[in-house]
Amino acid sequence: MGVGRVADRLLEQPSSRRLLVIPLSLIVVITVVDLSSPDYIHLSPLLVIAPALTASLAGARTTAAVGALAVAAQVFIAVFRGGLTTPNHIAQMIALAMLSAWVVFVCCMRERRVRALARARSVAETAQLVLLRPPPHRIGSLHVNWLYLSAEDETRIGGDLFAVERAAQPCTRVIIGDVRGKGLAAIGEASVVLGAFREGAHRCATLAELAAALEESVCWGLGEAADREHDHGERFITALLLDIPDDAAQAEMINCGHPPPLLVHDQQVTVLHARRPALPLGMWGLHASSGRSDPFTFDVGDILLLYTDGVIESRSPTGAFYPLVERVAAYPVTGAQALLQRIHRDLLTHIGDEPADDAALLAIERVDSHHWHTGLSALH
Repeated sequence: MGVGRVADRLLEQPSSRRLLVIPLSLIVVITVVDLSSPDYIHLSPLLVIAPALTASLAGARTTAAVGALAVAAQVFIAVFRGGLTTPNHIAQMIALAMLSAWVVFVCCMRERRVRALARARSVAETAQLVLLRPPPHRIGSLHVNWLYLSAEDETRIGGDLFAVERAAQPCTRVIIGDVRGKGLAAIGEASVVLGAFREGAHRCATLAELAAALEESVCWGLGEAADREHDHGERFITALLLDIPDDAAQAEMINCGHPPPLLVHDQQVTVLHARRPALPLGMWGLHASSGRSDPFTFDVGDILLLYTDGVIESRSPTGAFYPLVERVAAYPVTGAQALLQRIHRDLLTHIGDEPADDAALLAIERVDSHHWHTGLSALH
C-alpha cells in the first residue's frame, strides 16, 4: 500500500477527520471574510494556506482535493467581486492553481522518499536481526535477556554485536562488542567477529585460545570487510568475552578494550574491571602481550550486565552521561528481565528522545543448574 493511500486512509480515523476540518474551515472563513470586505481588500491569496496545511496532515491525493477546493473558492470569490475576466482575479486563480500544484508535487516527492527510506530500514533491520541471531532465553545454567536500541538516523545500521554459544566443557561462552564505525561496513565487520566467535566457541579449549582465534580472524577479515573507499581510519573492535561453566561459580572474562561488565550480587553492584586488559581486536599486533583471562565469582542468583558504550555515553538534554552503575545500584533487582526493563525505561527518560547511537545490553542470570538438569530429564 502506498504512503499516499496510507495517509488518506488515516483520514478515516476520527482524529484525522478533525484535523482535516482545519484547512476546510480556512477555505470557508477566507471566502466569507473576503466577500464581506471592502473592494480594496483582497484576502483570497490566503487560500493557498489550506493545501499547504493539508500536505502535513494527509497524502498527495487529499492535498490535491483541498487545492482544487481552494481554486473553486477563488473562482467563487471572483464571480462576486468583479467577474472572472478581470486581470487581478485571473492572476490570482493562476497563481493559486500553480502554488497548489507545487505543494502536491512536493508532497509526492516526500512520499517517494518515505517509501524508499522505509524499504531501506526494513532491509537493514532484517539484516541485523539475521546477523545477531538473538540468543535463547535459557541456555545451560543461565537465563539470558537482551535489549538492542537502534539509533533513528535513516538507514543507519550499528556495529554493536552480541552472541551466546554453548561449548563442550560444558560451559557457555558470551561475546558483546562494538565495531568502530557505522553503516554497511560495520555490519560486515560485525559478521566477521560473530562468525569467528560461533565457530571458535565450540572448538577452543580455553577462553584465551578463543580470543586468539578471534584476533586472527579479525585481522584477516577486517581487511576484506573494511570500506576503504569511504573510511581510511583504523579498524578495530572492542569486545568482552566470558566463559561461564555450568557447575562452578568461577567464571572467566577477557576484556578487549570494552566497557567493564557489572555484577549484581545480593543487591550490591560491582564493576568488574579487568586486571589484565587486552587491546581491542584487530590491534594486538601493536603490543606483544595477548589476551589473558581474569577470573571472577558468578554464583546462583547473581546477574551479569553487559553493555556497549552507546548506553553509558547517552546524554541527557543538559549533556550529562547516563549513570548506569548508580541507576542499577538504586534498583531493587528482582531478575534479569526486570532489570533490563527498568534500564530501558530509565535510559529513554534520561535521553528524552531517540538514542543518538546504537546501544546493546545483555543481562545474564545464573540459575540452579541442578534444577535445569532435572527439568531436562523430566522433558525426556
